[in-house]
Parts: sequence; C-alpha cells; structure tokens
Amino acid sequence: MARFITFLTDFGLEDDFVGTCHGVMKRIAPEAEIIDITHGVPPQGVLQGALTLANSLPFMPAGVHLAVVDPGVGGSRRALALRDASGRIHVGPDNGLLIPAAEKFGGIDVAHELANPEYALESVSRTFHGRDLFAPAAAHLALGVELAELGPPIAADALARLDLPEPEIGTSRIHSTVLGIDRFGNVQLNLNRSHLEAVGVVPGTRVELQIGPERYYAVAARTFADARRGDLILYEDSYRNLSIAINGGNAAAMLGLKPGREVRIHLEPT
Repeated sequence: MARFITFLTDFGLEDDFVGTCHGVMKRIAPEAEIIDITHGVPPQGVLQGALTLANSLPFMPAGVHLAVVDPGVGGSRRALALRDASGRIHVGPDNGLLIPAAEKFGGIDVAHELANPEYALESVSRTFHGRDLFAPAAAHLALGVELAELGPPIAADALARLDLPEPEIGTSRIHSTVLGIDRFGNVQLNLNRSHLEAVGVVPGTRVELQIGPERYYAVAARTFADARRGDLILYEDSYRNLSIAINGGNAAAMLGLKPGREVRIHLEPT
C-alpha cells in the first residue's frame, strides 16, 4: 500500500503544473493518495512556503511530504529528500524550504541528494524539477523505496537554512516582522502569546502599532467576536502565532503590510 503524499507549491492553479505533477506521481504510484495542502504560496516565497508547510504538517497523515518553492531551479542548489526523527519523509529543493517542518518533528534523521536517474523522469528539464525530479522521487518513496537509493547522503548541518527573523522584546515594546498574509488579509507575525505577556499585554489591552511613520491603535483580543466590526485586533491565530486583523476587513490592505515588513508594538500610553 502506497503512503500518503502531501503536496505544497507556489505553482498556482491557472496552468497545468500541479495537474502534471499529479499525473507523474499517479503513473508511478497509482494507489498513492495525494493531499494538496496549497499551491497558493506567493511566487518564489520560500519563507512563506516553509512556514505554511510547518504549520500544516502536524494536521496531515504521516507519509511523504513534497514541497516545491524553487526560485533556484536549474542552478547550483541541490535536490533532496530527508527523513525526520518521526519517520516522515520530506522532498524538495535544498533552499531551507523543508527544514522548519522537519524540526517540528524532532529534526533531521538523514538526508540524501536526488542524484539517481532511475528515480527521475527520463528527460529532466532545467526549469521544471517539480515535475521531472521531485514528483517522481516522492512517488517512488511512497512505494517504499529507501532514501539511500536516491543518491548520496548529505550531512544535516550542510543543508541550506532560512534566516528566520527573531523579535526584539523590550520592557514595553516589541519589534516584530510580518511572516505571511492569508486570503482574508490577516497578518501573521513572528510572535506568540508569551511575547505579549512578557510586556504585560493581555486580552483587552490596547496597544499602538507603528508601521513606518504611521501609528494605529489595536486591542488584544481572543477572537473576532471580542471586537466591534471595523476594529483592529491583535489575536492568537489557529496556529498559535500572533496576527493582526480587522474584524470584517482586510488588515494587510489597510496597513500596507507584506511579508518582511517591520511592525512595532507599544503599550498604549495611559
């Protein structure tokens, strides 16, 4: 019985890229069940893809996890498959995309470069490794092929890592960074509830958000229902990250935010 394959990319759904990869995997492993996590990662958004993968995999069945956000396709970056400490297998480019998810499952057990042509399509293009290299490897792994068959080992400390932004915590302020924005315009920050509690922010506390020269006021809330329609709130989202939202609106559009922007949070002066 083939293992589950989860699939995440920045391919979108307008073109045939996702469907073609499905076809490649099904030709090799017809019984494999493929779960599409999302194909709406922002183009070339490696950090956003990595965080989405890490957030979603705890809710997925164990199996083979294929992720392709690959702005370096055709260049010097390696293609790899790795096994985490829980036994899950991750397939994708060696650009840091797979690492945060693997670390959620205890870290990297072993990693191998995808170098054996027996487990790739006969002709590998320079610009579509998702179809020609990663999808075939994922399908073969779902059938039970051993990682070592795919290519030589790679030391875990030799894998590419992402430079994940860290918040700066002061006595009454936090400097945070936007990690991602969902389709509702909610803005995910590199913070969790403990960061707010460290500066005395609890549900009901009013805070000042500084974005560039602009300043806005928000309230720390448990849920959207705690605020009036149109109010700006700071809340813990379903992945236990802190996010900014407008009840009934689009916070990212109103605040002009995108991934990588800095947001400074200050306790509102009394």
